[in-house]
Amino acid sequence: MKIGVLALQGAVAEHIQMLSALDTEAVPVRLPSQLDGLDALIIPGGESTTISKLLTDYSLIEPIRKLAEQGFPILGTCAGLILLAKKVPNLEMEPIGIMDIEVKRNAFGRQVDSFEADLEIPALHNGTFHGIFIRAPIVEKVEKGVEILCQLNDKPVAVRQGKLLACAFHPELTDDLRLHRYFLDIVTGDTSTTNLSRYSEGAPMQSGRPKNLTQHEVSGEESGDPSLSLRMTGKSLPGDADCKK
Repeated sequence: MKIGVLALQGAVAEHIQMLSALDTEAVPVRLPSQLDGLDALIIPGGESTTISKLLTDYSLIEPIRKLAEQGFPILGTCAGLILLAKKVPNLEMEPIGIMDIEVKRNAFGRQVDSFEADLEIPALHNGTFHGIFIRAPIVEKVEKGVEILCQLNDKPVAVRQGKLLACAFHPELTDDLRLHRYFLDIVTGDTSTTNLSRYSEGAPMQSGRPKNLTQHEVSGEESGDPSLSLRMTGKSLPGDADCKK
């Protein structure tokens, strides 16, 4: 199995590392020709306007749309969720637009309002999933055929439509491999519930894992990149995190 990670901007290395931990080949994708031979694609978190512009500049939007129409599995995290949505108010550039959802950008505030919350996601089994929300979007509306996997304060933050999976948080910034494993099961078509041990939480990574940010780092001043390579914030959000079953 060979998974591509869109490598125009954002948390590319983190996704590749997660897939490597699952013994899955992962390759960066920057050009349409690099989509050939892939079994799936991940669109990482980053800055949605920047990624959207680069998708247009590198003529990637239409090839990705055509693959999705053919049942090609795609995972989008944070900015990836925004880019997969068919409707995104106030997005300056064109999204890929392949999921029947409407998304609100920066729904929780600016970079300094980033936070963490423990989420109940039954599809992942074995306890809560630690969600890291950085300038995170939320799903405002879903159409028929879209499954809500998880909600935070009554708003969807993880959704699935066929082989398309998207979330508002950053699973690649944790040590927990379950969401990536769930995506790989979508890719292979393995929906078995007889071997849930494969959804046990992943062992801690040896490198590249997130750290708590200082206020200076959260503001983006250190790197000049709004995504900050998307590290943890160390803040928690009061409220309910649950899922619609």
